[in-house]
Amino acid sequence: MSKIKFTGIMPALITPLDAAGKIKKDTVKVLVDRYLAAGVDGFYSVGGTGEGVLLTLDQRKAMAEAAIEANAGRGKVIVHTGAINSLEVLELTRFATAAGADGISSILPSIYFKYNFNETVRFYSDIAKNTDLPILIYANHTGGGINMNELMAELLKIDNICGAKDTRSSNYAMWQLKQLNGGDINVINGPDEALLCGLCMGADGGIGATYGAMPEIFVGIYRAYQAGNLSEAQRLQFQANKIIKVMLDFASGSVVKPLKEMLRINGIDAGYDIYPADGFTPERSKALVEALKNAGYEFWQ
Repeated sequence: MSKIKFTGIMPALITPLDAAGKIKKDTVKVLVDRYLAAGVDGFYSVGGTGEGVLLTLDQRKAMAEAAIEANAGRGKVIVHTGAINSLEVLELTRFATAAGADGISSILPSIYFKYNFNETVRFYSDIAKNTDLPILIYANHTGGGINMNELMAELLKIDNICGAKDTRSSNYAMWQLKQLNGGDINVINGPDEALLCGLCMGADGGIGATYGAMPEIFVGIYRAYQAGNLSEAQRLQFQANKIIKVMLDFASGSVVKPLKEMLRINGIDAGYDIYPADGFTPERSKALVEALKNAGYEFWQ
């Protein structure tokens, strides 16, 4: 049976909280409906864009449940279960599985402690034992100096580990990753600014934060590439990158901040910024709008 379980465009969802720290389920529903109408294929919940490691376990469970409920089987929902506390990873994995998720993903065990190759393999093996869902490793960097492609070669021996969300900056490394297991590995592009490059290196789709501000553009890149229209895919990637540059200019360390503000500007109640993040001042928001207009961004209203 093929390990290719996820394809297409999958926005990474923000986690909208009210003043009491509760998930704003109405906002989750509005976002999921909006993204599906734009043609996306699924969602990635409580990962970096969802500020998962800043949330309590109960908040993460509630957000995962809200995303699954709002999706209602229309797309694929991958729940990121990685956490600083590795036992919470297993608990959230079991919860997401029972709640009806379509896949599980996890960043590597805490980079602070530089876990070695065998410890990291055991970590993902234990995740796999706690779910029957396909698992995407979150391939970025390892604190223990582990070679990610060598790690993936070992992890692919586990039946329900299907591949990786690759956010590394090397397209060549992604191409090497896609050669593993005779090419039967589910590789999802991570860097939004290089989705087209990742697709050219064999990625099966993309997961990204900035997809949430311009889903139509990223759906367009994917569909143009699939149709063999590289000039159109390139045009759209360049268009996206102009907007990504603005978002990075206003990021102050995290692209989630301008993403949430863009959603607010677009009429979406993105909720409260998670402590200790500073929200946008009216002046900074006005400057963001002006910069986005200059970059050709199309507002939703």
